Amino acid sequence: GMVFDLKKLKEILHREIVEPFDHRFLNYEVPPFDRVVPTLENIAREIWRRLERHFAGPGLRLASVRLYESENLFIDYAGEEAR
Repeated sequence: GMVFDLKKLKEILHREIVEPFDHRFLNYEVPPFDRVVPTLENIAREIWRRLERHFAGPGLRLASVRLYESENLFIDYAGEEAR
């Protein structure tokens, strides 16, 4: 069976991540980065925060967010509980 509808996933990603972040100056236009330095780690944490509630159902959870700065430089963030 299907774990998560990919069409719904695409809609969530577009609404929660692409629309607010794309072609924006993060330091001034995207909270919380008007108060927090937009490091790779902080951006991954914010993406997690925006997505986590959409994956809070029976048998469903957000495992991690992977964010790339370059081909060989990336961060995996798995939530505060993983620390």
